[in-house]
Amino acid sequence: MARTVNCVVLKREAEGLDAPPHPGDLGQRIFENVSREGWNQWLERLTMIINENGLNTGDPGTVEVIERHMEGFLFGEGPDGGVPQGFRPPGAKK
Repeated sequence: MARTVNCVVLKREAEGLDAPPHPGDLGQRIFENVSREGWNQWLERLTMIINENGLNTGDPGTVEVIERHMEGFLFGEGPDGGVPQGFRPPGAKK
């Protein structure tokens, strides 16, 4: 039987992750409170954040930016986590 969590992203019970997806305390918190579906939503948002902000994932400072957005998106903490400023979906009018 799959492990379930009360997902803070979906606001309902859902299938949990198999292992912490991030190192440290933040990864454990995600493992305990975010579902597989909620994590996949974060990964889609992460791609948008990296692309829209021109982030280099090899830069150590980028990890801090990503973690701020991660905490904002997943847990509603801090000012980050929303759609990047100036983002326009493909095909949107200017």
